[in-house]
Amino acid sequence: MLEIFVRLQSLMSQREKGATAVEYGLMVALIAVAIIGAVFALGGELTNLFNEVTTGITNPGGQ
Repeated sequence: MLEIFVRLQSLMSQREKGATAVEYGLMVALIAVAIIGAVFALGGELTNLFNEVTTGITNPGGQ
């Protein structure tokens, strides 16, 4: 009886590890989608900001 319990327990733990890997994969995919969405939404504004900073560095007095 103990042997059967041990085998079932080992099978259950293997399934849990697989499910955990799938869950982590889904989280990583959702985070990637969120980052991509933010880059597309803010891309133009960030480009303008970096251009202003570059202009300020290369032309500090506005001359």
